[in-house]
Amino acid sequence: MSGSEPTMSGNQSLCTKFTFVAFSSLAELQPVLFVVFLLIYLFTVGGNLIIISLIWVSTSLHTPMYFFLVNLSFLEMCYITSVVPQMLVHLLMETKTISVGGCAAQMYTFAILGLTECSLLAAMAYDRFVAICYPLRYTLLMSPRMCLILATASWTTGVVVESAQITWIFSLPFCGTGTIQHFFCDIMPVMKLACVDTSHNRIVMFVLSMIFIMTPCLLILCSYLRILVTILRIPSAAGRHRAFSTCSSHILVVSLFYGTALFTYIQPKTVHTPETDKATALMYTVVTPALNPVIYTLRNKEVKEAFQRVTQRNPLRQMA
Repeated sequence: MSGSEPTMSGNQSLCTKFTFVAFSSLAELQPVLFVVFLLIYLFTVGGNLIIISLIWVSTSLHTPMYFFLVNLSFLEMCYITSVVPQMLVHLLMETKTISVGGCAAQMYTFAILGLTECSLLAAMAYDRFVAICYPLRYTLLMSPRMCLILATASWTTGVVVESAQITWIFSLPFCGTGTIQHFFCDIMPVMKLACVDTSHNRIVMFVLSMIFIMTPCLLILCSYLRILVTILRIPSAAGRHRAFSTCSSHILVVSLFYGTALFTYIQPKTVHTPETDKATALMYTVVTPALNPVIYTLRNKEVKEAFQRVTQRNPLRQMA
C-alpha cells in the first residue's frame, strides 16, 4: 500500500526529528500543568491496578464481565503511559523534540491500543447482551473459551490493522521544520508534515476508521437496543433497575470513548484545527482513562462490595 510517490519539492531536507509546540504559549503554566497531569497519571495507573488486583483476589468477580474489565484496565494503563510520561518530560524541557523512530513507536502503541479498545468495548456489550437477553444460556454462550476468543480477536484486530496503517504513514517522507502542533505524535498532525500529497492516505484512513471504529459502535448500539427492549419487558421496577445497573458503567465508558473518537477521526479534514485536535486528544488520552476507574468503582455495586470484603480481611485493619 502506498499513497503518493515520495517526490521532494525544491531543496527540502527530510526530517530526522519532530518538535512539539502544543504548550509553547503556556510557558508560565507548564510547571502547574506538570503537577496536574502527573497526579492524573498516578491516579489512573493506581486506580486501574487496584481494579485488576481486586478482581484477581476476589473469586466473586471471576466472571466474563470482569475478565473483560481486567483487559480494559490493563489497556487503559498502557494507553495513558504511551503519551503522558513523555508529555511530562517535555513540560520540564525547553526543547520538546522526538526522533522519527520514537514518534513512530508512540503512534504504533496508542493507535493499536485505541482500536483494541473499540473491539473490547463491543465484546463487553455482547457479554451484557447475553447476560440480560439470554440469562439461562449465559454460562454456555460466555464460556471461558469464548471470552478468550473475543479478547484475543480484539487485541489481534488492533495490532494487525493499526500496524499496517502506521507503517504506511511512516513510509511517507517528512520534511520542513518538523514542527507538530500537538503534545504527542497523533496521526493527523504528523501526516500534515509529509512532503507529498496525502489525500489518498487520508481517504483510506477515513474508510478504515469507518469500518473498524463504526462497526464495533454499531454492534454496541444493536446490543443495547435489544437489552433495552428486554429490560422494558421485565414486570417489576426492581428487576428493571437491577438489569440496567449491570450496564450503566459500560454505557458511560462507551459514551466517553466513542464521543471523542468519532469527533477526532470521523470528522472532515476541514473541521480539524490544532486547538480542537489538542482539546479532544487531552480528553481521550488523559481524562477518559482517569474516569474509567472511578466509573467502575463508584457505580459498580459488586466491585464496591468486593473492595469492602478485601479491606475487612486486611490483617493490619484487624489489629487496629
